[in-house]
Amino acid sequence: MELTNAQRAAVLVHALPYIQRYAGKIVVIKYGGHAMLDDELKRAVMRDVALLSQVGVKVVLVHGGGPEISDMLKRVGKQSEFVRGLRVTDAETAEIVQMVLSGKINKSLVSHLGAIGGRAVGLCGMDGHMIEAETLDPELGFVGRITKIDPKPIQDMLEMGYTPVISTVGCDNEGNIYNINADTAAARIASALGAESLISMTDTVGLLRDKDDPSSLIPVVRASEAPLLIRDGTISGGMIPKIECCIEAIRRGVRRVFIIDGRIPHSILIELLTDEGIGTMFVNGEESL
Repeated sequence: MELTNAQRAAVLVHALPYIQRYAGKIVVIKYGGHAMLDDELKRAVMRDVALLSQVGVKVVLVHGGGPEISDMLKRVGKQSEFVRGLRVTDAETAEIVQMVLSGKINKSLVSHLGAIGGRAVGLCGMDGHMIEAETLDPELGFVGRITKIDPKPIQDMLEMGYTPVISTVGCDNEGNIYNINADTAAARIASALGAESLISMTDTVGLLRDKDDPSSLIPVVRASEAPLLIRDGTISGGMIPKIECCIEAIRRGVRRVFIIDGRIPHSILIELLTDEGIGTMFVNGEESL
């Protein structure tokens, strides 16, 4: 249905308080899941990022790329192997991860943003040792535990008016390449930047009281409530590490963290610029809602 001019104006007026809240603030978006694979959803995400940047929000886009990594490994005859949800990464796989994330995906996202008027710069976590890491578990090979985030390269890009697009590949002082979990990297980057908000795009509507009932969405979770929700099984399986990253970001000073459904077009704008939001918001115990 086509909106009238009056309706369009009403939408803009409604969004104004939220634009004012986030103008000049840093918002880190972890981009992953189905929204990276569907062309229509990808275009919607790029438009959301470009619009937020145009109205003064300092957006940082952190991306993964698991399916494309698996596809490239298959092409070269390597089998993908996972342990506790993490990709086993030998030296050859680490190079392929770097090639796919920092070469193919990162530059494609920068190009997409540029095509709609955005000013994006692609960064790899290895640039300037921005993401330093060490071995997480010898069984996993070159899967990294983050030891240090240097936010200065990101801050410099933001100050110059660019949108940093970051691939989550880290390194150590010996030049080894590490595959870094994108949720973990986004949370640590948001903390290091003192971000106002972190948004994690997923393939679920948010945190559900009943995983089989989409209407059981929990709209707000305080950090202190998360351990109980894990113990009672509300948070389970693959959601546990994602939500642990959310809580860690809150404890490190990020004001609000959102888990949203990346399968819904423009879910970023719906979450940030409307009353209702669209997913689950995590806050600390003192945050006013």
